[in-house]
Amino acid sequence: MSENGQPSTMKSAGHVIVDTLAAHGVERAYVVPGESYLDVLDGLHHSAIDTIVCRHEGGATYMAEADGKMHQRPGIAMVTRGPGAANAHVGLHTAWQDSTPLVLFVGLIPFEHRGKEAFQEFDPKAWFGTGAKRVMILDHPDRASEIVAEAMFAAMSGRPGPVVVGLPEDIITRQVPAEVHPAIPVATGGMTVTDWKALNEALQEADKPLFIFGGNDWSHEGAANFTSWLEEHDLPAAAEWRCEGTVPFNSPSYVGPIGYGRPKPTYDLLEETDLLIFVGTVPGDVITDGFNIRQNWDKKNFLVTIDPSLRGRSGPVSHQIVAKPDVFVRDLMLMDLKVKDSWRAWTGRMRGEQEKFAQLPSAVPAEGQARMATLMANLVDSLPEDAMVTFGAGEHTNWAHRYFPTNGYASMLSARNGSMGYSIPSAVAASLSYPGRQVVSIAGDGEFMMNGQELATATQYGATPLVIVMDNQQYGTIRTHQERQYPGRVSGTQLQNPDFALMAQAFGGYGVRVEKDADVPAAVEAALAAIDGEKTFALIHLIVEQGVKAY
Repeated sequence: MSENGQPSTMKSAGHVIVDTLAAHGVERAYVVPGESYLDVLDGLHHSAIDTIVCRHEGGATYMAEADGKMHQRPGIAMVTRGPGAANAHVGLHTAWQDSTPLVLFVGLIPFEHRGKEAFQEFDPKAWFGTGAKRVMILDHPDRASEIVAEAMFAAMSGRPGPVVVGLPEDIITRQVPAEVHPAIPVATGGMTVTDWKALNEALQEADKPLFIFGGNDWSHEGAANFTSWLEEHDLPAAAEWRCEGTVPFNSPSYVGPIGYGRPKPTYDLLEETDLLIFVGTVPGDVITDGFNIRQNWDKKNFLVTIDPSLRGRSGPVSHQIVAKPDVFVRDLMLMDLKVKDSWRAWTGRMRGEQEKFAQLPSAVPAEGQARMATLMANLVDSLPEDAMVTFGAGEHTNWAHRYFPTNGYASMLSARNGSMGYSIPSAVAASLSYPGRQVVSIAGDGEFMMNGQELATATQYGATPLVIVMDNQQYGTIRTHQERQYPGRVSGTQLQNPDFALMAQAFGGYGVRVEKDADVPAAVEAALAAIDGEKTFALIHLIVEQGVKAY
């Protein structure tokens, strides 16, 4: 009964799930359909939520994970039981290690078939229990809205991450009262008086302080305020691996990325600085080069994270501030420090190193084989200020790390767990989230083949990214390790590829194959013109030499 004593409106549990997602601000759901959750799909039919039908569950969960990185709420993916759930696991691992809010809905066998090894039966808690923040099963239809609200809360609270919700196909069809559970507020923490005084004192004592920003728990406003405060105080900030953009590429306070394959000047920063302040992340495996850098207990490290457990942390902790980035920045802005000459010199020196590192190569083509250097030089000069870049894993990503102008929070979307196949799904999600904004995806040839089929999704829903496929006919990162450990013994790393430009055309986009460097400028111009004029995605298939690296 409702509060006024009148009978409540009744709906199926599946439809109530959709209503609850809409009430939580969800704009789109990335799905691969299955008969196990047809009632939820039926609820989406008349909903304001856009249903994005994907071609593989891995692509769907990657899109949802990218969606969670871009917005202040979880991304939503929906897949079916058994094989569908197995295929979706890669996106969950990405969300877990990247601390991205994600809710994965998995259709399940009927409740009464459980435990009989029914068709496509599996145990969700056994499969996902160690790689998700929570695994919840809707066994009682009247709890449908409550469980959705709990899942959204769990994905966002504390250190963000993935949550799995199992939906037995018979349970979601049952009629329940249509009331929607309200959103559960998420605690954001903040600096205590003790925190504020400790950080203020540490900064005043330091001559070479360094902020390292990371994670996916920022807002655009928080990132902009953080940048303004850094610039006002002539203080430097470096980006966690694959987190560039929170402090813009063109900011005088931005001193480069820290991660695998990092340029040496920023590598040296970690030992030279006399005060490290991590905001939104912790000194984990990648930042500390395998738990080797910045391990001495006399080093001074401040860690700003909402996760009191400091999961993944390595090395000394001088002080922990339990806060999400935005509220930390809110309190930080009240800290008006006298700028030291040593800060100006320290920041200026490292900014100079970053500017030299990011200096574009010549846009004039060279003789012979096509080169990524020429492509980046021609592309970057043609990009608008708010351009975004996406990529997965591989040596091709370093071209973006070095040259792509990430000028705002979430302008770089990537997989910090090193997962391949992320580039195209994340580009589709970014283009759908920000229609009219230029999205560039840089993919390797091996990586592209893992989820390149999602270009069909791009065409179906009007996503218009520019895709660069750097084709060196190998798994380049693994080949580099192979040559280091087993020189001259090439095994298991070489590829024979199709014509990716023709694939793009078959998917309904613009495609051009480039083998000679002389043809690069015209190819970039034509691809951007196709996006602008034909409102389609475009793909440049760039055939490059093996062994040529960004740095």
